[in-house]
Amino acid sequence: MLTSNWLVTLAALLLALVVSGVLIAAADEDVHTTASYLFARPADFFSAVWDSVWSAYVALFQGAIVDPSASTFARAIRPLTETMTWSVPLILAGLGLAVGFRAGLFNIGAQGQIILGAVFGGYIGFAFGLPPVLHLLLAIICAALGGAIWAGIAGFLKARTGANEVIVTIMLNNIAGYLVAYLLTTTAFKREGSNNPQSPPIESTAIYPRLLGDDFRLHAGFLLAILATFFVWWLMDRSTLGFQFRAVGANPSAARTAGININRIYLLVMITSGALAGLAGSAQVLGTERVLTAGVAASFGFDAITVALLGRSKPLGTFLAGLLFGALRAGGFAMQSRTGTPIDIVLVVQSLVVLFIAAPPLVRAVFRLPAPGRRKQISPTPAPVTKEAAA
Repeated sequence: MLTSNWLVTLAALLLALVVSGVLIAAADEDVHTTASYLFARPADFFSAVWDSVWSAYVALFQGAIVDPSASTFARAIRPLTETMTWSVPLILAGLGLAVGFRAGLFNIGAQGQIILGAVFGGYIGFAFGLPPVLHLLLAIICAALGGAIWAGIAGFLKARTGANEVIVTIMLNNIAGYLVAYLLTTTAFKREGSNNPQSPPIESTAIYPRLLGDDFRLHAGFLLAILATFFVWWLMDRSTLGFQFRAVGANPSAARTAGININRIYLLVMITSGALAGLAGSAQVLGTERVLTAGVAASFGFDAITVALLGRSKPLGTFLAGLLFGALRAGGFAMQSRTGTPIDIVLVVQSLVVLFIAAPPLVRAVFRLPAPGRRKQISPTPAPVTKEAAA
């Protein structure tokens, strides 16, 4: 999956949109009506199919990028800012998983790591009173620390006992979910005078500042996502440690023979991956939600797996894939409200992307793309026969 080229990735995305279009048409009432007299007037049926799919994807675009029918410029660009807001935790968590994938570790515990990052960062945010810049920085660092500790447990078990990181991180996801639910019933985390399971509001000194004013939800966490993208690029492609990460991911046996401490790398990879996922938790609790709840991580940790795979575990690819999935989230609500298309269709698109990304041979077969490493065979040109050789 990670060695497929960009053409296969784009083809997988296109195929997912086409199949989703079929499902959109199948759920439309006008399509059902015209299908009852399909053979009498087939044009009505195909027109209804086109209208349902086209209107749904137009609404998706207008809800995710720009709404030209808006009355003001602020309303017109609001969809784009919502896409960027939704993309922040996806990008940060996706970058964390991408580091693990390239190092040969399938960390699927971003959900739990986001939760622990939100718990650590959120507690610092509402329980302490500090100067503005210092308070936010401390909350961000503690959020990264929370995610790093939670992922470090899986890394430690992998390094010391050989425990499978997939199973361990799945278990840690469940533990994190129950842990935050319990914490919100304790005195230290529960909001005074409220029966709802939520923390006190985050102090204003620990909140990510809004980039475009209070009329938009876009906050400085998006800038953090950009910085994290550059950091992961430098780490994996320019640093000695990143070279060791990639060497272990490519061939652990050869890396061990070359003198690399495999167990140490496993631990460092998981810590790095968890820290980035913890930053995703900070974006939620300190930027978007501004309060700690049991559902603070939503499904970002699981969606981040798709983001990392779609981006082929490369920093730029993961960043763009995060924006794409942020657009699907932001535009999905507009698609549902304007056309009546079920919001589950967006989840279907995401699931189909995973399916096709995980099956490159299927995508190549559908679009008749060449297999990787397959080159056109060129017959060698025979050398001219000289008089000496003929003799």
